[in-house]
Amino acid sequence: MELVGVLEGLLFINGSDGVSFNELLEIMNIDDIELNKIITELKSIYSNPKRGITLEVLGNKLKLVTKSEYSNYYKNLVTKEQTSMLSPSALETLAIIAYNEPITRVQIDEIRGVESSYIIRKLLSKNLIEEVGKSDLPGKPLLYATTDSFLDYFGLKSKDELPKLIEIEEIDEEKDLFESKYKEN
Repeated sequence: MELVGVLEGLLFINGSDGVSFNELLEIMNIDDIELNKIITELKSIYSNPKRGITLEVLGNKLKLVTKSEYSNYYKNLVTKEQTSMLSPSALETLAIIAYNEPITRVQIDEIRGVESSYIIRKLLSKNLIEEVGKSDLPGKPLLYATTDSFLDYFGLKSKDELPKLIEIEEIDEEKDLFESKYKEN
C-alpha cells in the first residue's frame, strides 16, 4: 500500500479541517519517523510548480492548501459575497482574545468598552474561537481562546507568528482634558 496516497486522501477528505498528527499516526498505524518520511515525500511532490496545492502545518494539523503564488487566479473565483469578511468589531474582539487568551467575556468587554456577547457568538459560530473552560472568578465565567481555524483563517502556523504588540505610553492622567493646546492671539 502506498502510504503517500493514503495521507493525501485523508487530507483531501477532511478538507479545510485538516488532520492532527496524532490522528494520522492512529489512522495510518505508523510511528512518527514513518509519518515524517511520508510528509516529506508528499511535500516534495507538491513542490512542483505544476501543482496548485501544497502541504502546510497550520496549528497542530496538517492541511492541503492552495499555493500563494497563484492567489490572483483564486481570487477571481471567489466573489466578495462568498467571502466571509470580519467586521472591525469582530477583528478587534478576535485580537483581544488572541493576545489575552484564555479570557472571559467580561474581560473582553472591559478592554473594548462595549458589550461583546453578540460578537463572541459570531466568532464561535465561525469556529474562530472556542470555549476552553471556566475561570476561577466569581460566577465561574466561560474562558475563550482562538482555534486552529483562527490560525488557518489568517495563514499562521502558530500563535507565535502573531505580530508583536507595541507598547503605547500611558496618557498623562493629570493633563486637563478641557485645556486647549491652541492659544488665542
